[in-house]
Amino acid sequence: MLLIACEQKQLKTPPNAMDKFELFKNKDKFIEDTAFFYPGLGDKNLKSTLTEKINLAADDFKKIAESGNGTEKDYQDKIEIGLQRFSDVYINLDTEDRERVCHYFEELMDIVGLENSGGHLNNFMYGFDPSAK
Repeated sequence: MLLIACEQKQLKTPPNAMDKFELFKNKDKFIEDTAFFYPGLGDKNLKSTLTEKINLAADDFKKIAESGNGTEKDYQDKIEIGLQRFSDVYINLDTEDRERVCHYFEELMDIVGLENSGGHLNNFMYGFDPSAK
């Protein structure tokens, strides 16, 4: 029997990643951000819920980074899980809020050097991955 292993690119955790995760978790989220043309959360009552959900994603990423042997797929799987946490409030999010959620995931990806979400961010925003063939 011939076994062919799919090579997974392992991501080396940057030395300052743990500090960046803490800074990320501690910053005020879903507030107006003119740099990204984000007007702030449409429904202010969702702020604590959305912040908790995105901070859980940061914890997921941090756990993988702490293990020291996380692969791209490990992080992409956590993106998928993290985005699924928003399913109960998705209908209450307008386009700008959904874009902001994706931007926060992109910030987490930048912390660990992950270059793509495996299509999960596109699926969250548009319901499909336009790059999928």
